[in-house]
Amino acid sequence: MSKINPETTPLHTLNPLNRFSDRAEDYVKYRPSYPADAIDIILEGLGENSQLVAADIGAGTGIASRLLAERGVNVIAIEPNAAMREAAQAHPLIKFRDGTAELTHLPDKSVDLVTCFQAFHWFNPEPTLLEFHRILKPSARLAVVWNNRDQEDALTTEYSRLVREASNNHPAESRMQSVEPLLVTPHFINIHEYNFTYRQQLDLTGLIGRAMSVSYLPREGLAYEQLIDNFQELYQRFRDESGFVYMVYRTSVHYTSVKEFQNKNGNHKK
Repeated sequence: MSKINPETTPLHTLNPLNRFSDRAEDYVKYRPSYPADAIDIILEGLGENSQLVAADIGAGTGIASRLLAERGVNVIAIEPNAAMREAAQAHPLIKFRDGTAELTHLPDKSVDLVTCFQAFHWFNPEPTLLEFHRILKPSARLAVVWNNRDQEDALTTEYSRLVREASNNHPAESRMQSVEPLLVTPHFINIHEYNFTYRQQLDLTGLIGRAMSVSYLPREGLAYEQLIDNFQELYQRFRDESGFVYMVYRTSVHYTSVKEFQNKNGNHKK
């Protein structure tokens, strides 16, 4: 079996559809949310929230889908992993559907907004962006969001080091934010970037659970036992008087607009 190169291996080749099946419970409980300012900027200028239809692609257990729905947006949460869909908390404005980034099964020009929260790096870029272009209405918006661990924060830096070591430098660790396809695609224009800070409060159970939600960390054996010991030591080093530690993220938002093309008759089309 060929060795995985963390610098060149495409993440969409590493079983992204099923790799989170045994992580759904930890994902629901311990994955971070996103700052309100990030949701504000994604929705800014799109019109009345209650009139918007958003497709949240790679929705997981619906963390971001709920943030949009709580603003009154109608959300179609596309998630290929059945365990993740089943673990999702119900919301009247969210409809979960089986589908992938490359094949959403949504109609042409049917949504006002496509979002990808902490998921775009797992997608095959070319067919994904073509599919997004197909389902978005003219002049609609694509927003890609990552919670990037802040490497200037001491606890977060040490957490990242432990994750890299325990995962044997998994490719996703070095290429979590993969915005390059947005910069070169012919299907979208006018890319904008915004950055925000987000802090996640965790007790010991939460710190370990946050790590266990990562799909490429061990869940059994000596490597798992060593990892738990390391996180317990990390918690004791950084806990405050209330028994909490704080993971710090730099939340990046990249959004871009649908590019319309002109046919040979001079009419614009998507």
